[in-house]
Amino acid sequence: MSENLIGYIDNLGNIIDTQSAGENPDAKAIEYDNSAESLEIVRHSTAHLMAQAITELYSNAKFFVGPTVDEGFYYDFRVDEKIGEEDLKKIEKKMKELIKKKYKIEKYEITKAEALEKFTADDLKQAVLTRIPDEVVSIYKQGDFEDLCQGPHVPALRFLHNFKLTRVAGAYLGGDEKAEMLTRIYGIAFADKESLKAHLKMLEEAKKRDHRKIGAEMELFMFDEESGAGLPFWMPKGSRLRHKLETILHKAHRKRGYEPVRGPEILKADMWRTSGHYACYGENMYLTTIDEQEYGVKPMNCIGHIQIFKQTGKSYRDLPVKYYEYGVVHRHEKSGALHGLLRVREFTQDDAHIFCAPNQIASEVIEIVEFVDSVMKLFGFNYSMEVATKPEKAIGEDAVWELATQGLKDALDENNLPYTIDEGGGAFYGPKIDVKITDALGRKWQCGTIQVDFNLPERFEVEYVDEDNTRKQPVMIHRAILGSFERFIAILTEHYAGEFPLFLAPTQVIFVPISDVHVSYAKELQAQLMEIEIDCEIYDKNDSLNKRVRNAEKQRVPYVVIVGDEEVKNRTVALRNRRTKEQYNLSFDEFMVELTQQLNEGKI
Repeated sequence: MSENLIGYIDNLGNIIDTQSAGENPDAKAIEYDNSAESLEIVRHSTAHLMAQAITELYSNAKFFVGPTVDEGFYYDFRVDEKIGEEDLKKIEKKMKELIKKKYKIEKYEITKAEALEKFTADDLKQAVLTRIPDEVVSIYKQGDFEDLCQGPHVPALRFLHNFKLTRVAGAYLGGDEKAEMLTRIYGIAFADKESLKAHLKMLEEAKKRDHRKIGAEMELFMFDEESGAGLPFWMPKGSRLRHKLETILHKAHRKRGYEPVRGPEILKADMWRTSGHYACYGENMYLTTIDEQEYGVKPMNCIGHIQIFKQTGKSYRDLPVKYYEYGVVHRHEKSGALHGLLRVREFTQDDAHIFCAPNQIASEVIEIVEFVDSVMKLFGFNYSMEVATKPEKAIGEDAVWELATQGLKDALDENNLPYTIDEGGGAFYGPKIDVKITDALGRKWQCGTIQVDFNLPERFEVEYVDEDNTRKQPVMIHRAILGSFERFIAILTEHYAGEFPLFLAPTQVIFVPISDVHVSYAKELQAQLMEIEIDCEIYDKNDSLNKRVRNAEKQRVPYVVIVGDEEVKNRTVALRNRRTKEQYNLSFDEFMVELTQQLNEGKI
């Protein structure tokens, strides 16, 4: 087989050799490169190589599943010994030894009944088989190791040189918190050494930028296991940063005609039954009983905005009506999925709902996209869009879904805006546009969303009076620009490595007086800066000047200002600009002008 081809894959997912490829008109060549299609095969094959290595090192190991994921691949397995990060090098070494044995990877098929008999002593394989609906299953074999798998795989282990095992975690069997905890090992693989090295370099940088690490160093937020997992506490500096972000968004919303509203955080369960959340999203909700009546803590803000819209009569002249809310929501995330601010159980959405006529959908969607564009440009993000269609678990008729989906596509097509399709990725009540941003390290994050919904207005009998004096049902557009403040702040923290622009920085200026006699001047300057909403601190502790400057620098503050005799006498400031890495002197008035200019950069 050619070294620059993985092989030929037929429509059943088999890898076949070059001689027989011509016999199958459906076969296609897969280049051995870093395309998504190729990496899917390389990484899945590497997962099996890792499992084989683990089997040779730990004879009692039993395996559950080993899929590819966005960050590479993993395998869940059970083993008697405790495996830690220090064991990964040993497993990698064994993987490299196995590659040298030049095992081919071969596929064969048996019936599901035969597979159940073959793996009768392996309860994890039995668990996998119960999840497979097909009556015929495929098994991939390399040397003495074999495992259930749909495939496809590379033809031989010799294609799998460029890999790295990245971490060890725990994972509940099948994602069920009531089931046993298995060991999970993550890894990454590429088609060439250079791509692997570049990725590992990015991972090292990502560790330095981890928002949990930076958040602790800068005292932005905290978690307290005694109080509950996945529930963030915002400390003073983090609250200042968050308030700045909220204020920027508030001004941008008001400028675009949105009205602020606020709904309750708990509603009767019957409301959630009407909306469809109870049936389609109930497993993610927190439910309670009050006076023998079931209530649900809101996982979304839609119903509150619907009730506010219905409170007063609306006509076509009022449309579109735009409500926005920084709505606190609660969702039951599994413990294993929680990850700093990126995945929490309580978070605040920058949520909005637009009630409009059907012929206003396209213009409203484009206005939202322009809003998204202005926010992403402010923070230096590139982004892409994805139209997500009807999921398996959904409410509403197919015809309504097709109409809503086409409305989103038409709005983007008419304005020549590129997008991809995510089949089955929509919300249960309507299709959506997902906004995926790319950060400074090239990582993609799902943030904003635009959803067109004909279903909830119908279920809640939402109406307006049209120009012919008949009652019509409006379309409801759900949208969030950031997604949630928690997740977006986590992404921003890693994107900037904590070096926030001045308009967003939790502490914008730190004054370091050289001695006690200079403190009063520092306080005078601080008071004046607070008048223009610049958050300042004074480092006047009984430490050396150098130590106080170092501590100020560690806070990643945009400006460290040294004040001494010269500065007091001339009403000047000696600046250390952390962003430009420059040191210079300005009059205090000139400094005020510089700060004001940078504050004005934070406008949308």
